[in-house]
Amino acid sequence: MQGAAGYYTLAQREAWTMALPRDAEAWAARQVLYPTLVAVCDGRCVGFCELDPGEGRIETLYVWPSLAGRGVGGRLLEHAEGEMRQRGVACMRIEASLVLADALVRRDWRHEGEDWVERAGERMPRVRLSKAL
Repeated sequence: MQGAAGYYTLAQREAWTMALPRDAEAWAARQVLYPTLVAVCDGRCVGFCELDPGEGRIETLYVWPSLAGRGVGGRLLEHAEGEMRQRGVACMRIEASLVLADALVRRDWRHEGEDWVERAGERMPRVRLSKAL
């Protein structure tokens, strides 16, 4: 949450953290919808990437804030691209946070516009991006 402090208010960040499930049953239900890549370090999950291959979308990309900028997200993206290619996806899409958008543009993602998402009554801007595979 701290990595997003320069982009989102505290209320927005708190609302965003509440958007993901907190219990194992809810996570298991999400796995039916979204194949998930997990980054592990010393036996702990330090990042994950949920894919929606049917829509050619990355549903969620998250890296533990203290590991931001160390290549964890980049490796998850590389694996996501490979998985999407194997499934016949020609173009990947993501609605990225302001925190992530610039890094994706540097990785050859194309800026498609901006929109917002509402979580717990908080409106948060995000960026639509795509990448040809």
